[in-house]
Amino acid sequence: MEFFFSLLQKNVLDRLVWATREELRIAIVTWIERTYHRRRREASLGRLTPVEYETVMTTPALQAA
Repeated sequence: MEFFFSLLQKNVLDRLVWATREELRIAIVTWIERTYHRRRREASLGRLTPVEYETVMTTPALQAA
């Protein structure tokens, strides 16, 4: 968890001075959804990123249909 928060600090919090909490909230959510979730590798997914895993799992299902 410390790794996640250090990345968040470096990539979002330290980049700008945020005028409102809402701007900061949107920036955090955007960073998590666009960057962090698409690049991090999960041991439970066979060291694939969530996007890679979804691609692998949906392709056979689409081929079967």
